[in-house]
Amino acid sequence: MSATVLVALIVACAFALTWLWGYLESRSTHEGRAELEVLSELGDVVPPSLHPVIDPLSCIGSGSCVKACPEKQILRVVNRRAELVNPLACVGHGACAAACPTNAIQLVFGTLKRGLELPAVDPNFETTQPGVFIVGELGGMGLIRNAVEQGRQAVAHIVASGRRGGEGVLDAVVVGAGPAGLSAALALQKAGLRFAWVERDDTQGGSILHYPRAKVVMTGTLELPLFGTVKRRTMRKDELLTLFRRVLEKTGVAPVGGVLVTGVEVVPDGLRVMSPEREWVAANVLLALGRAGAPQKLDVAGEDAPHVAYRLKESEAFAGKHVVVVGGGNSAVESALILANDGHCASVSISYRKPRFLRARGDNRKAIEQAIESGRVKALVPSRVLAIAPDHLTLQLDEPEGKRDLTVPCDALIIQVGGTPPSQLLSSIGIELVTKYAER
Repeated sequence: MSATVLVALIVACAFALTWLWGYLESRSTHEGRAELEVLSELGDVVPPSLHPVIDPLSCIGSGSCVKACPEKQILRVVNRRAELVNPLACVGHGACAAACPTNAIQLVFGTLKRGLELPAVDPNFETTQPGVFIVGELGGMGLIRNAVEQGRQAVAHIVASGRRGGEGVLDAVVVGAGPAGLSAALALQKAGLRFAWVERDDTQGGSILHYPRAKVVMTGTLELPLFGTVKRRTMRKDELLTLFRRVLEKTGVAPVGGVLVTGVEVVPDGLRVMSPEREWVAANVLLALGRAGAPQKLDVAGEDAPHVAYRLKESEAFAGKHVVVVGGGNSAVESALILANDGHCASVSISYRKPRFLRARGDNRKAIEQAIESGRVKALVPSRVLAIAPDHLTLQLDEPEGKRDLTVPCDALIIQVGGTPPSQLLSSIGIELVTKYAER
């Protein structure tokens, strides 16, 4: 091959690569702009956990952060600058900040306009009420890996502090049986401390119990005391719950289910943990409650009917039924999709107060739009529920020509319009709450 031909090939390849790079960059910018337009329709969105803020003056648009994000579709390069296009789906991995070559990314809570209220904790996860610790999602860190590590670290501090209960008083009470509560209970058992472990639900799993069965969650490497190391990048809900059951069987540690903690108060011997059924007194209390708290209700007639639920556990229970899901976030959209795909329902409808499902993640948004277009899910949007009857639902539809009432068949109703954070419980304990405005 002559030198002239070789040079021509090199130049041609260079032009081809330049064109390809420009095409991909243009497509990324186009898609990113579209997602930013959707985001602007939501107003000032407050991500529920730690999330990135990008300095446009330092960002060089390398795309390293986009590639590093395990969740995908959270960041985009738009006009050669990284943008957070889906803040509601961010769970605070922090991989984007670690991957940025120019340190242009900071991880913060809240936004400059709207803050995120969180309990004040020190580096050992102890609150302003001595002896009360908050670990896991309630502290603003939604990752399972972080929750497990926080539970372990908080107990390590308790062990080192020497704070113990006297005669007839426990060393600790763990409230919540999700990843953080599990880790804390295992660490307490390993340290030989006397403790009680309680959970609101009848079975162990915490907020994971409320995930749809097919939901995939990021786990990473989990260091579980008394059990060992679990190395899995992702797990489905059923796999994670199976792992938890294996841990309980191997270690012999188990929570007391069906216990709703209503308060914690300071007493001469330590801290009294109260529930309608019984009380415990301990030197330390670890709250691993999660952020959801009690489900948000619609406050309409008929909501106390037996066919009304606030979560989807098993789709098989809805076979042959006319199901309506109320809500427009990820939980509601995922429930509607699972029922449409696997529930063998007579019909599946979704009612939402907005015309578009803007609060759902990008992949969920696309999936529900496809399900609606194909007829597998009926969209009742924008609408609000007026009344609930045993076999039907009365809605008010907001149409271009005006509002009108509509009755739809419904013998199973799932309401997923958010939850009430346990701020009142924390305040009653004496825990200081701080509002973070784009700060750590």
